[in-house]
This record gives sequence, C-alpha cells and structure tokens, in this order.
Amino acid sequence: MRGDYLIAWAVGMGVLVLSLGAFAQRAERTSENSTDLQEMLERRPEADLNKDGILTAEELQAARKERTAARKARAREGVQKKPGKPKPKLADVAYGDHERHRVDFWQAKLEGPRPLFVWIHGGGFRAGDKSSIPPALLNRCLDAGISCASINYRLSHHAPYPAPMHDSARAIQFLRSKAAEWDLDPKRFAAGGGSAGAGISQWIGYHDDMAKPDSADPVARQSTRLSCVLPINMQSIYDPRVIKKIIPGDAYKNSALVLLFGRPEGWDWDTDVIDDALDALLKDAGPITHLSADDPPIYLINYAKANIAGNIHHSNFGKYLKEAADKLGVECVRHMDSDYESMDAVYAGMVEFLKKHFGMKGK
Repeated sequence: MRGDYLIAWAVGMGVLVLSLGAFAQRAERTSENSTDLQEMLERRPEADLNKDGILTAEELQAARKERTAARKARAREGVQKKPGKPKPKLADVAYGDHERHRVDFWQAKLEGPRPLFVWIHGGGFRAGDKSSIPPALLNRCLDAGISCASINYRLSHHAPYPAPMHDSARAIQFLRSKAAEWDLDPKRFAAGGGSAGAGISQWIGYHDDMAKPDSADPVARQSTRLSCVLPINMQSIYDPRVIKKIIPGDAYKNSALVLLFGRPEGWDWDTDVIDDALDALLKDAGPITHLSADDPPIYLINYAKANIAGNIHHSNFGKYLKEAADKLGVECVRHMDSDYESMDAVYAGMVEFLKKHFGMKGK
C-alpha cells in the first residue's frame, strides 16, 4: 500500500510540474502581450537576441547582461564611451491642452535659421514616449546643423484614430509657429519615427496641407507640409483588410489595430460588421491612401528580423509603399537594416538624406 501511495504521489508531482511548466510557458511575458516589452523592442531592437521580431523578458535580461559586460570590457580597454543623449534646450513644452501634448527641443549650433527634424515615437499607438529618440540619430543631426524635436501624442486609450495623427500634425504646426523664436527655418521641416511614429510621420507627410489660413488660431494657420519623411520599422497601411492581403500570417489581427480604431475587446476583422463609417476610417488611416505625386521624398528602413509571417513590421509594408511611390514618381529610397553594418550607419544615411533635401549637401 505504501508503495502504491508513493507511486501515486510521484505521478501527481510529475503532473504538477508539467502543469506549472505549461502555465509558465503560457504566461511568458513578451512584446506580444506586454506594452513595456513592446516599447523596449522599439527602443532597443538589438535586445531581440534571436532576431525573431519578438522580445521576451528573458532576452531583455540577457541583453542587459551583455551590454553591462561590454561596457565593463570597454572600460578595461580604455575605449571611449559613445556620446550620450544631450539634454534638450527646452523640455516638456505644451503644444495643446492634453497632458500628452508635449515636445522636447534641441537646438543645433548653426548660424541662422536651422532646419528641423521631428521624431515621433513608436509603441503601437498604445505606449511609448518622446524620450525614445535615438541618441545616435539626435547627435548626428545636431552635429550636421539640424535642430531636433521629439513629441508625445495621445495614445489609443486616450482617444482612437485620428487623434494620434491630428495631435502630431498640430505639434508640427506649433513648432512652425515658434520658427522665429527658436531660430528655425519653417520651409525646412522633416519628420520620422519608428513603428507607429513611422506611420504618423508618413500620414502627415502624404496628407494634404492641414493649415487653416482663415483660422483665429495662429497655430492652426501654420502648414503641416514636410521636406521629407524618414520612417523606420514601418507600416504604410492600417486597414486590416489590406494587411491581410500583403502580409503573410495573421498580422492583420494585431491587437494594436483593434485599439487604434476604438473597437471593443474581442473584435474580429473577419466576422464583425464593418459599416460605412468604420470603412472610411480604415481607409483614411493609411498613410499610403494620401500619397500623391506632389508629396515629399521618402527614406524608409525595414528590419530584416521582422520578415516572418504574422509580424506587423514585415518589410512587405515597405515594398507596398515603394511600388506606389514609384508609380507616382515620388522619390522613395528603401533599405533594410541589414544593408548597413550597424544602426549608427543607418542613422548616418538618414542624416545624409536630410541634408540633401534641406539643401545642406557638403556642409
């Protein structure tokens, strides 16, 4: 009897261990179910150690250990640390009434009115912050004589589409209204960003000018047009019906899209009814919907690691945009990050594109 009891106990413990293991596997935190990890993936794509487009908590911990070890190794070898992110000249300047309507501003050391590059953060429209502007890109811009700004906007839980786009366009107008005060050239503005920020910057860049010349509001009278657009890790369309056709797998079911369009939890793009109002929103949200022959040049970067079925950052988004831009005669330079030796080299290419379209070539 005791032997039978021990056998039953051992079997029970085995089942418990397997159950706990299965639960732990189901409960694993990744960028697919954690906004913190999603934001970190946007800010530090190199932390995705296996390059599958998904950041796990374990990968983040391992990446931090690697970074710490590398930092210590550089210190031992006497290698100079790369410049960090400089403090903005102006921080948390309000461009609207909401707590998220804030902008940071860095002024380049250049005589006369400077061109401006505006960074718009990613995070699936549901997370992220203006602090995510890449230090290497920021420093390269400033060294080239290009002032920079980084903005926040309302997230999808604050307000669905078109709030993020309209907020960001308002920020562009606000920055233009400060041109004389902040030594900016209002005719030389560009924008870019990662993921959601890439989509927003494109939407503004391709959209007809949103200026209201007759408005009593001096900010609303400013133009939203840009000299060029630089999207990274981008999408070019947000209509799930189109995404389903151009991206392999189930990327069109990404939960961020449900939130972006203010749909209830459990919404199914395959079975739920899309009425005329929602149909219009889905079409209008796509940057590519607004693309026309008079739009600014584009410099887009896709990540090679995102080329897996179901990834909402798949490079087919870039191909889709490139084909449309070429047909219209809009300059569109498309690269994969794997075309470069490092992300620093990616940023160097972006700055050269900015200089070209700001008329700063050779400076």
